This record gives sequence, structure tokens and C-alpha cells, in this order.
Amino acid sequence: MPNTLLPAEERDLTPAQVTQLDRRRRRGQVLVVMSYQFFIIALLVTLWAGQDATYSPGWHRPMVYWDAILFVAAFISFARGWTLRRGVNEFFSY
Repeated sequence: MPNTLLPAEERDLTPAQVTQLDRRRRRGQVLVVMSYQFFIIALLVTLWAGQDATYSPGWHRPMVYWDAILFVAAFISFARGWTLRRGVNEFFSY
């Protein structure tokens, strides 16, 4: 009897394909975890970015740029990780 928890296209994979699928899903999980870490650091850097935006002269605001890069990295890694994790039906613990 087939495992109904698996999507129909994954029920008859070869062992090599299953290994590749597991690697893709693990890579996706790593990217999701990294996105949460980027987001937490970006929230902490926001404290310095606000001070930098207030007191820095002209366009020289390195903490603001660093904060923007962190938020973009968090969004991109979350979106990419979520697409790579697609089809996972188990909880990964590291």
C-alpha cells in the first residue's frame, strides 16, 4: 500500500533521487533557519541604524545600508528556502 503522506510524484523514486530530494529539502531548511537569524540580527542592527540615520552627515550612513542588506538577505533566503523545502512532511532537527 502506498504511503499517502507522500505526493504522488514522489512515490516511485529511485534511491538516488530520494537522496537528492532530501538534500534539496535540507538545504531549504538551512536557508529558512539562516533567514530567521538574518532577521534577528537586522532587528538588533536597527537600533544603531536609527542613530546612524539621525546623526550621520550627508549620504554616509553605513549602518542604514547594512540594515537594509540584512533585511533583504532575510527575505531572499526565506523565500528561496521555502521553495526548496516544498513537499516536506517532517520536522527537521539539527
